[in-house]
Amino acid sequence: MMAIKHWPESERPRERLLKHGAATLSDAELLAIFLRVGVKGASAVDLARSLMGRFGSLNRLFAASAPEFSDIPGMGNAKYAQLQAVLELARRALREELASGDALTSPRIVRDYLRLTLSSLPHEVFMVLLLDAQNRLIAAVELFRGTLTQTSVHPREVVKLALSHNAAGAILAHNHPSGVAEPSRADEALTQALKQALALVDVKLLDHFIVAGSTGPLSFVERGLL
Repeated sequence: MMAIKHWPESERPRERLLKHGAATLSDAELLAIFLRVGVKGASAVDLARSLMGRFGSLNRLFAASAPEFSDIPGMGNAKYAQLQAVLELARRALREELASGDALTSPRIVRDYLRLTLSSLPHEVFMVLLLDAQNRLIAAVELFRGTLTQTSVHPREVVKLALSHNAAGAILAHNHPSGVAEPSRADEALTQALKQALALVDVKLLDHFIVAGSTGPLSFVERGLL
């Protein structure tokens, strides 16, 4: 098996990225740059393709546990730690953008942050993004885990959280591990209950997103549900 360093320069992932930009590379090629080296009999690109074949998608790869990841020949705890560090850096960079600009004029950043934070989780999580009067992010708080109902997500806890951060607005978000982003009647009822509770303390509910699989987060506002 020919090592990548022996490939024609125009075919090497790193050289192509530097010349044409990261967006021109496939998922496997980007992973190959992250891996840097392959193993005996397999280049970094071959190894990256094995990872994609094993997990089926980047989201599932990112959600893999350390034992699942290390089960792939050539992988281990060091690579797993590096991957998790890269993901956390991406999340923090997006949080910084949300904290410095108007979240309502940067819907892509909000969606990217929520997808990177929630889409790969195996359990359901309810988050609240708290915003100031200029719609800049104050805090992103994971408030509940488990099936979302009005008995598990208490409006008073959401209101208390908003007041403790002196928030002027809020964006709700939760994930559907099933991969189906369609809101349930319970989701709709909960959203209306939280909207009314927050309005009592002059906090505006700006949107509620459902994150599921690799598709873009579903917006309640865009669906006309809020």
